[in-house]
Amino acid sequence: MIIVTDTFEQTNGVSTTYKNIKRIARSRDLNFKVIHPSLFKWIPMPFYPEIQLATQPCRLWRLLNRINPPQLHIATEGILGAVARAWCKRNKKPFTSSYHTQFPEYLNVYLRIPLSWTYAYLRRFHAPAKTTFVTTETMRQKLSERGFKHLTVWTRGVSDQLKSEKMHQQTNGKLRVLNVGRVSKEKNLDVLCAYENEFEISIVGDGPHLETLKKKYKKVNYLGYKFGKELADIYTQHDIFAFPSRTDTFGIVMIEAMCNGLPVAGYNVAGPIDVVEHGVTGYINDDLHSAIVDCKQLDHQNIKQTARKKWSWANCFDIFSRHFHA
Repeated sequence: MIIVTDTFEQTNGVSTTYKNIKRIARSRDLNFKVIHPSLFKWIPMPFYPEIQLATQPCRLWRLLNRINPPQLHIATEGILGAVARAWCKRNKKPFTSSYHTQFPEYLNVYLRIPLSWTYAYLRRFHAPAKTTFVTTETMRQKLSERGFKHLTVWTRGVSDQLKSEKMHQQTNGKLRVLNVGRVSKEKNLDVLCAYENEFEISIVGDGPHLETLKKKYKKVNYLGYKFGKELADIYTQHDIFAFPSRTDTFGIVMIEAMCNGLPVAGYNVAGPIDVVEHGVTGYINDDLHSAIVDCKQLDHQNIKQTARKKWSWANCFDIFSRHFHA
């Protein structure tokens, strides 16, 4: 299996997915190669510096000519993804693709590019793929309505190192509300931080919007990036996980939180409505504050057991492999 992606060594949901797919493949003694920007010269994306823009796309073309794979998986729609797609079309090689990120919405927020323009590009990009993986049924329906074809729902998982066996630590003080992820404008974190006087809010992560939040919301705990067991234990030290984003296609951090017993409070949008079992593992509401407060009544141990039965990277790999080789 050969994957071409424009992001791999960063901390985001796309990178997490393919790192875990690679780990499962290696554990089964399968050949698995990831081609990513760090293998070439690159520059940071102007409004999204964590994303690497490869500056020598011709090197990827030559590499693919040398390897001559029978098929590819194209993970992203960036520079490397576009080169890989063109190579497949030129050489009549089949490929699968993935729709991970709602770039039309992001580009509309940052650059005011009309949604219809970006969706037209993405629809054309994915059209030749024998299947395009999407994160949830809601995303499948949304993209289908916009003319995308051959869509397959591809679930996600949580690795064992991100599952803490510590019990949830009770407190009689303020509700301890956690968010984990990239700290950027589209994550809508200002809505959560505005409740800093009512809740004890902690944010794990980094990103271009962090300094703005620090200046505006002094009572919020900014913990920086955390990983592995340390992050898993942080989940157990909080009462509720808040997910204020309205633009994520999935949100792996939500299932990480649930696998550590935290109920998730989110908006009634794609991502949360597909991941959260309303009234069981969290609450969905058009008012984030109401969702957070409602989560107080949920049982942490039940959430942990329910989530761990459902989300598995092994199952994620099996879905990918089945459609990749179809």
